[in-house]
Amino acid sequence: MLRSLYTRLQRLSARDDAVWWMSAISFAESSFFPLPPDVMLVPMCLEKPKRLWFYTNICAFASLLGGMLGYALGFYLFESVGRMIIDFYNAQESFQHFQEMFSEFGPWFLILKGVTPIPYKLLTITAGFAHLDLTVFILCSIVARFSRFYMIAILLHFYGPQVQHIIEKRLMLVATVLLVVVVGGLLSFKFV
Repeated sequence: MLRSLYTRLQRLSARDDAVWWMSAISFAESSFFPLPPDVMLVPMCLEKPKRLWFYTNICAFASLLGGMLGYALGFYLFESVGRMIIDFYNAQESFQHFQEMFSEFGPWFLILKGVTPIPYKLLTITAGFAHLDLTVFILCSIVARFSRFYMIAILLHFYGPQVQHIIEKRLMLVATVLLVVVVGGLLSFKFV
């Protein structure tokens, strides 16, 4: 099953419209969707290494735009939509903690958490709810999201063939590590 999913992602990453799919996933992940854009970004960069920086910039920009939607959900629609998303992730305690951290550390908290595997949507909604200045939010999001995706791009730039070889030979191990990272990011809300 994992092998067929990997093959499907490889095929999708080679399509002409792959960049649109990746952009949609990246946008949605920053505001409400649970799937990280890495599942499209990595195979696309491995499939077409000469377009690595183009794909990375598009992914980061789409994430930034999605983050602005998350901010708006927290700022304007928290009671109707934002709370529903927080409840869906069962992150009420983390949301409260994030509000306190925004009050204490402001933009630095957004930058530091924005490069981690913690779902960015929870940060964007909290920033909107906490009424973090929009300009500050956008600037911090630029730093956080571009840093996060550029770290992946740099690794792929220097180690792309090795990464592809590891993925293809040790697919189960790679899937397990990715699952641990995603679940760890979600569980970190319980303990933050």
